[in-house]
Amino acid sequence: MEKLKSEIKERTGLMKWLPLIVLSSAVMIIIIDTTVLNVSIRNILDDLDTTVQNIQWVISAYSLTLAALTVTGGRLGDLFGRKRMFILGAILFAVGSIITSFAPTIAWVIFGNAIIEGIGAALMMPATAALLVNNYAGKDRALAFAVWGGVAASAAAIGPILGGWLTANYSWRWAFRINLIVVILLILGARFVKEARDRAEKIELDIIGILLSSVGLVSMVYGLIESSTYGWGLAKESFAVFGHSFAPFGLSIAPIAIAVGAALLGLFGLFEYKHEVNGHTPLVSLGLFKNKQFTAGTLTTMMLALGQTGLIFAVPIFYQSVLGLDAFHTGLGLVPMSLAIMVGAPSSLKLMRYLTPKRIIQLGFIISGLGAAYIYFALGVTATVWTLAPGLFIYGLGMGFGFSQLTNLTLSAVSVQQSGEASGVNNTLRQVGASFGSAIIGAALIATLTSGVVKKLEASPVLPRESKTQIVNSVKDAGSNIEFESPKGNDQLPTAVKAEIVKATHEATVDGNKVAMLFTTGFALLALLVSNLLPNIKDLQTGEKATISAGH
Repeated sequence: MEKLKSEIKERTGLMKWLPLIVLSSAVMIIIIDTTVLNVSIRNILDDLDTTVQNIQWVISAYSLTLAALTVTGGRLGDLFGRKRMFILGAILFAVGSIITSFAPTIAWVIFGNAIIEGIGAALMMPATAALLVNNYAGKDRALAFAVWGGVAASAAAIGPILGGWLTANYSWRWAFRINLIVVILLILGARFVKEARDRAEKIELDIIGILLSSVGLVSMVYGLIESSTYGWGLAKESFAVFGHSFAPFGLSIAPIAIAVGAALLGLFGLFEYKHEVNGHTPLVSLGLFKNKQFTAGTLTTMMLALGQTGLIFAVPIFYQSVLGLDAFHTGLGLVPMSLAIMVGAPSSLKLMRYLTPKRIIQLGFIISGLGAAYIYFALGVTATVWTLAPGLFIYGLGMGFGFSQLTNLTLSAVSVQQSGEASGVNNTLRQVGASFGSAIIGAALIATLTSGVVKKLEASPVLPRESKTQIVNSVKDAGSNIEFESPKGNDQLPTAVKAEIVKATHEATVDGNKVAMLFTTGFALLALLVSNLLPNIKDLQTGEKATISAGH
């Protein structure tokens, strides 16, 4: 440890901060790829002839792959070297980006983006945080994590702007092609990052643990996303697989999939405990959760991610379907949140003179909740980008406060030797939150939208009675795409009927977004509640507790 500190102190100027630039840039492209598709929904629908629900699957599946394999990535870094896994992950990320950029169908997008890129990101993400712990100490580490967290938060908002500009001026595919340039720079820059690994660990991978956790997470997210299709109770339609229909006792597959996933995750926990007791190296050491500061931090991180990903999925749908914005202007519509995150992250460092990290994080959650509530009341068919801008700015400001402090507070609780595994677990729960947030809020939005359009049209006095059933059925057939495309036979309908369908679609989209904002507000409040478990520490290096004046 003393040798590490002396080596760190020797570095000055650019050489000192170059590792931070490299590692933060890696986090940036990883998170940008979780948001870039949100503003390109209309273009991808036309290009690949797919559905909104399938695009939601791509977005969720990328986060899901990260959630399922990030701990494995952290473990591989512990065993074989974190910088080595960082470089391997960057190469895989580039390969997945190229596959996605040339994808002829949505299935290829899922393979390239959600699987190959996801595996690469799962190797890179835990390595970035663990290498920061190894490359910086003391106040430098606090600053490094503030920058790292600020970049992570800002990337989620920059992604839609960058993706929107590339989509509008070139193609959504270029949002993935530029990753190749960034990856080359990352690999060249990695030579300035000090290697770190735990040489005491024996080389052993927990394959059963990987399978149980991966299948369990996939099953739960599948149930959440498909709930809008199959329903929560009795099945709206039968689940078809390999040409066979499946609806046991007439029940929906959605809650069954969620229950199976929860059971598998329970088995995963039990297996990991027994695996470690028997002297093997588990995927996740449950002893890590005996550290209360770390456990509280990871749970809070998961709550933080729940709301943000759902909001970034919902608002672009409103911009493109109700306001008719293209991809670039949709991205510009999210600029207020981007700017606020960039303001909030560094501002939190100044607040550390007066508040502890815990209080700054909690203040961030309160601000984010107020921002989401503002957006809820501002939404309407006559709303504009400027109407939502204050709410997005307020929400982003809170995110900046939370992201910049939370990772450092969480990982400062563990030793450098545990940093790889701890970072993997922390990022896994972040991605679990992101995946579940996108699935829950997306499913609620789509279900509200599709059922709302049907109900509004059935009650409409404008639609001719003799053709109302046919029109409503054509709207049902359009499903989750109704906010982006006209139902079949729309060209033959009278102008007044067309206008009524557009009106019903816009109103239902607003209703769906309001439901999404209710969930987002609720998740911010839930994060605030969970954050009470965080220790009120003033100095993260020494563990010195806050005085009354510092904590309040």
